[in-house]
Amino acid sequence: MVTIADYGTYETAWCPGCGNFSILKAVKEALTASQLEPHQALFVSGIGQAAKAPHYLNANVFNGLHGRSLPVATGAKLANPRLTVIVESGDGCNYGEGGNHFLAAIRRNIDLTLLVHNNQVYGLTKGQSSPTSEEGFVTKAQPGGVASTPFNPVAVAVAMHAGFVARAFTGLPDHLSDLIQQAIAHRGFSLIDVLQPCISFNKVNTFAWYKKRCYQLPSDYNPADWGAAIKAADQWGEQIPLGVIYRNDRPPFEEHFPVLNQGPLVGRDVDRMMLKEIMEGYA
Repeated sequence: MVTIADYGTYETAWCPGCGNFSILKAVKEALTASQLEPHQALFVSGIGQAAKAPHYLNANVFNGLHGRSLPVATGAKLANPRLTVIVESGDGCNYGEGGNHFLAAIRRNIDLTLLVHNNQVYGLTKGQSSPTSEEGFVTKAQPGGVASTPFNPVAVAVAMHAGFVARAFTGLPDHLSDLIQQAIAHRGFSLIDVLQPCISFNKVNTFAWYKKRCYQLPSDYNPADWGAAIKAADQWGEQIPLGVIYRNDRPPFEEHFPVLNQGPLVGRDVDRMMLKEIMEGYA
């Protein structure tokens, strides 16, 4: 039986009070509740404080380039569809440097979970604005305030009919853990945008700021209703909805490749005669 202890306990490099701690705890609880052995999970991350989260887990980890975690995760999932693949990184990494990969993953509907630590700032590199920073947000790099309209990843994902789209808040760790479990179980691309205060560099979107505004979607909300999901995804400011915003049953990307019906590519023998014929065809 899988326990939280199986995923280890490690010393972190995060600031005391950082929302990353709640996310790490929720991830461990979700993996345990899903009864996933550490060797059955692969975490892929980029660069940043959020991207360090998988370092503090006893699991398979690929720590890649800034914004490039989704392509690696896609390749891993296609090579071994039996793996539970989770991409975990920050808002800057996934929505900034990795923005195009984010759109491609939604279109493909690859069966993986994207867990985004969204603190609306670049925390590792000392507080520059990120794609999700509010307009007018003042930083050392933007002393006159951010001039760009913030990127709404949840609205974009819903608009593109992503398989599973959810928003969470680190102030509700049990709710977050439940959403992670649902995302892992969903067949197809799953996004969880986690609102996570940065106590060092974001003095606007604080824990209290989120707590005052965040609310859980009512029990009669239907995540299969795309129109209602668009409205919920666009809601921001005085009220911010949490929970599964949108969900559908689009076939995952892997089902488009008959070769995978024979099992994972990992561990499969190479047909050298066929390979030779293919190579000679390019002569």
